[in-house]
Amino acid sequence: MKEYANYSLLNHNTFGMNVETKRFVEYDSEEELIGLLPSLGNKFLHMGGGSNLLFLGNFDGTVLHSAIRGIEVVENCGEEMLVRVGAGVVWDDFVAWAVEQGWGGIENLSLIPGEVGASAVQNIGAYGVEAKDVIVRVEAIHLKTGEKRCFMADECGYAYRQSVFKNELKGQYAITYVTYKLAVHPTLKLGYGNMKVLSEKENVTVADIRQFIIDVRNAKLPDPKVLGNAGSFFMNPVVSRDKFRKIQLAYPQMPYYEVENGVKIPAGWMIEQCGWKGKSLGRAGVHEKQALVLVNLGGASSEEIVALCNAVCKDVKDTFGIDIHPEVNFIS
Repeated sequence: MKEYANYSLLNHNTFGMNVETKRFVEYDSEEELIGLLPSLGNKFLHMGGGSNLLFLGNFDGTVLHSAIRGIEVVENCGEEMLVRVGAGVVWDDFVAWAVEQGWGGIENLSLIPGEVGASAVQNIGAYGVEAKDVIVRVEAIHLKTGEKRCFMADECGYAYRQSVFKNELKGQYAITYVTYKLAVHPTLKLGYGNMKVLSEKENVTVADIRQFIIDVRNAKLPDPKVLGNAGSFFMNPVVSRDKFRKIQLAYPQMPYYEVENGVKIPAGWMIEQCGWKGKSLGRAGVHEKQALVLVNLGGASSEEIVALCNAVCKDVKDTFGIDIHPEVNFIS
């Protein structure tokens, strides 16, 4: 276990906010975490790679970080493998491992930043796949009582970028392990956006999909080490089919995706139509290649990021009548 006082979080948040926490503790087992609980006090934050956070200032409390690692096949179900993964494993390292085995289910989620624990909290998703599609169970520890609990997937309240861990149980549990089901003979998902070009090729593998997505992401998304960012800043809104048809009359070229409870409209497209792509407010900007990404152009304050977020949301609302919401969590 590692513990530090007045610890800089500069290297623990991809937006590059130079803030401190009063106390930082990294644990590498469930037992260490349980032993820490009596000392946490009332203000604490459990974080992963910091790729989905915007710190609004110094954190006057304890920041916890999991170093629980390991990838283990716990059950061979014939056509599916159940794999238990430590919450502190880097998500893309796990994707790379699965692809090396030739097993499918998460290759579309390649290069998403963050750690395995966060995948179960955020229900991460990309290219027509969400974490909930492959999560079997989530192991967690209650941060007040130290009680261990195993949540089956249907207990996690999964929806688009949502879970019970973001809502009803927010801040109550620390995830320690996640078990996923991976397909030995996967059915590849190639119907989302520019992935359709792969469907025209023969003998496409999970490795082909992973490489394709890595290439696309590297071409469109900024490196946080160069331009601080948290990836996709906004969630793509889902509107009713009636509302979609009304907007489509004014914008017949608007891209969209049919989903179970309505129609998903890309927030990045709407932001671009509002003229924000490549524009900035102070030292905060909208990325020139992907309007869904807000970036720290160098020394940006959290106030500048928030002001840009609010301005973008207002323009989208005024133009399309649609509310868009940050996917990033604001931490004060």
